Order: sequence, then structure tokens, then C-alpha cells
Amino acid sequence: MQKIPLNLATADMVLARDVFRNDSPAGIPICGRSTILTDSLISRLAHLGVQSVYVEGHPVQQDGDRSLEDQLADLDRRFAKVGDNRYNQLLLGMYRKHITAMMGDDGGRTAE
Repeated sequence: MQKIPLNLATADMVLARDVFRNDSPAGIPICGRSTILTDSLISRLAHLGVQSVYVEGHPVQQDGDRSLEDQLADLDRRFAKVGDNRYNQLLLGMYRKHITAMMGDDGGRTAE
């Protein structure tokens, strides 16, 4: 999941969270989670003053972002000294699964 400015959203991205007016979670959502964005929906959200949205995967490369491979390699380095402990291995597996899910199975990026 990635929070992106609405102006970077494109058609076919999938919302990872409900969208509220002015990014405030108070009130009724104006667009629901799992909604597939279209150009007209993005325009309507902009007209309603929505500044940013959470989308599935990690489709937009922004300054400071790290690739899925870099994040997993860093995680492996952090757990390297405790590799023989089965509980730490369970934690490592959970963290790897979480990071992979947040970035999307392909790191959230597709080949162009």
C-alpha cells in the first residue's frame, strides 16, 4: 500500500483505503476501499478537494523510496545474527510476507 498525491493517481489503480473528503477520516467515505480508479473518478475526487489516496502495491516511485529487493535484503541483514532461533525465523517470515504484501508481489511496479 502506498499513499500518493491525487495528481499522481492513474486509471486502473486500486484504492487500499476508503477516501474521505479533505483526507479527514471523520464522516462518511466518499469512495470505498478496493475501488478501481478511473480518469473521471480521479477528476471528481480532485473537485471534492481530496489531496491524496492510498493505493494497492507501490505503483509510484518517489524520492527516497527503496525497492522491494532492498527492503528484504536489509531485513535479512537485521536477522542474520539470530538465524538459528526458530522464533526469530518466524518473525522474519512474517515481516517478509508483510513487506511483500505492502509493496505488491512484484514490488508494486510493472515493467514498461
